[in-house]
Amino acid sequence: MIVSWDWLQDYVNTGKPAREVAEKLMMTGLNLEGIEEVGSDLAIDLEVTSNRSDCLGHIGIAREAGVCFDSPLTIPAAQPATNGTSVTEATSVEIECEDLCPRYIARVIRGVKVGPSPDWLKNRLETIGIASINNIVDVTNYVLMECGQPLHAFDHDKLRDGRIVVRRAKDGETIQAIDHKEYKLTSDMCVIADAQQPVAIGGVMGGAETEIGDATTNVLIEVADFAPMSIRGTARALKLFSDSSYRFERGIDQQQLDWASRRCCELILEVAGGELLDGSIWAGQPVPDPPEPVTLRFAQIPRILGIDVPRDETLRILRELGLKLQGEATDESATFAVPGWRRRDITREADLIEEVARMHGYDRIPEDAVVPLSLSSRTLRDRVTERVCDVLTASGFYEAITLTMVDPESQKLFNPLGADGPLTIDHSEFSKLCGLRLSIVPSLLESRRANERHGNFDARLFEFSSVFRAADPGNTDAEPKMIGLVTGQSFGEVKGLLQAVAQRVNPDSTISVRPSGVAQFSPGRGAEVLLNGEFWGWFGELDRSVADQLDLRDAVVVAEVSQTVLEASANLRPQFTELPRFQPVTRDLNFVLDEAVTWSQLEDAVTTAAGDFYESIAFSGEYRGKQLPAGKKSYLLTISYRSPERTLTSEEVDASQQSVIAACESNLGAQLR
Repeated sequence: MIVSWDWLQDYVNTGKPAREVAEKLMMTGLNLEGIEEVGSDLAIDLEVTSNRSDCLGHIGIAREAGVCFDSPLTIPAAQPATNGTSVTEATSVEIECEDLCPRYIARVIRGVKVGPSPDWLKNRLETIGIASINNIVDVTNYVLMECGQPLHAFDHDKLRDGRIVVRRAKDGETIQAIDHKEYKLTSDMCVIADAQQPVAIGGVMGGAETEIGDATTNVLIEVADFAPMSIRGTARALKLFSDSSYRFERGIDQQQLDWASRRCCELILEVAGGELLDGSIWAGQPVPDPPEPVTLRFAQIPRILGIDVPRDETLRILRELGLKLQGEATDESATFAVPGWRRRDITREADLIEEVARMHGYDRIPEDAVVPLSLSSRTLRDRVTERVCDVLTASGFYEAITLTMVDPESQKLFNPLGADGPLTIDHSEFSKLCGLRLSIVPSLLESRRANERHGNFDARLFEFSSVFRAADPGNTDAEPKMIGLVTGQSFGEVKGLLQAVAQRVNPDSTISVRPSGVAQFSPGRGAEVLLNGEFWGWFGELDRSVADQLDLRDAVVVAEVSQTVLEASANLRPQFTELPRFQPVTRDLNFVLDEAVTWSQLEDAVTTAAGDFYESIAFSGEYRGKQLPAGKKSYLLTISYRSPERTLTSEEVDASQQSVIAACESNLGAQLR
């Protein structure tokens, strides 16, 4: 927001030089970017944060300066004279889309004389970087920069039937804006139309057909309230940005609509002459009710800020900011009505305390001020995330942070749910990155490719992030939190890694797998993984055709599992287990099995039959080949036995082994090789 120093002093006279006022404003949160001489005036460049749309006009800045220096604020009354003829005889306004434009005010001035603006008007606009066009257009820009309310002036004689219709655009409808470029509209955009066609893109830019020209004599003044999200979407879709759209996106003061309309007419009568028709046409909803009052407890100020601000100073600051005291203030508290221009960012007691702090002066809060604090405890998600990171980083993985927005084509690299398409968002700056990702894996694959191109082969990467799925009645979690990883390790190693992750979060956790139908996995090399019997996610080796799309050198194994499911299984209380004092005894077995028998079935059979001394089972290898009959395979496994009290004898271990062999033969049809 560029402020004219000469203009600012119309509303507040602090008696201080421009530099001092600007620096004081900077200390209240309006960052000073610079001060530049423009003719006999000064242009003060202030950074206005998105929550302070009330400071996107000179009156808002003047209000801040007035509070800083305890100086009164003067706002023009805006009471233009009328000629007695009702405005309803000249025009009408109809709103067909109150969700996009809830309020619209129209006034009509007849007999204006369009020409150059007077020097005072032209100079002030040029100071803030706005070129002068003509006296009518300049006044609309002037009022915009005065109070932050966008306005527009139509040549009333060029409106068909002299009427205004606020409606949705028709798909494919076009309009030539005042920048003399043609724009194609869609049905989610709001347009201001006459009886036949659009004459302005609502809240963004007027149309060339009804713009003010030298031959204009009758003017219709528009002041409206447009839905911020609608304006934001329209401006980005059309790549058409303006001072008006910038303010509507951030929200305007709905209670000053009529004042802005009267102020504009007052200045037009002053610089262009003419006669203002009596009254105005207000279409749509009435002015919204004032926000709920907010109560401030004075004892909360030192508790939150660490310093005490005198009660009288607190009341002065809040009153001069425009908050009205409700009833009488007591020694303990005061209740304030919030003005319309602050309804979006003052909603609670802490907001009032922030206002007091910034106006009293952040620099007056000493660095060693004692502010009562209490330590927060880490959430379950924090603790689980830390443990998962410990396991993965110890295994040589690096945590990655990738963009949530992705190219829709990259989604096809890994789509375990087989969803039809990602949710998309119109994004003007990165038009290709318009899809909300369905999986973390494609982003990690692209990161692995980038590492390979820089000579860093076998990059092991993992990431915690949300993925996005269409919201529908059958989907209770549209943004599930997932853990994704990519690696050049083997299928078996990744399964072991997932098991280590699960058991680090809960030592009693068990995982099992079943074949997966994910199209991007190599045949027979993809699996769904279950945690304690509940579906957890997927892992497997990507098909070579997928790796070739990214030109990856090596085979890649990927995994994506639910962090929410992992958290639900968590048992993070440390359990004491005495270290074993006696050596284990290990024995190998090599079984020939039918192809249909899975490792998990064999593992269950061994675990059940191995007896009290059983400690663990490990997969050592598998074989298929000429030495085995067709439809057969062999599994080599290693079983560990241990007693916590003594060294086991060979006879005891042999008995357990015989029990295992007998169980596998009878239950699985296994043959000892």
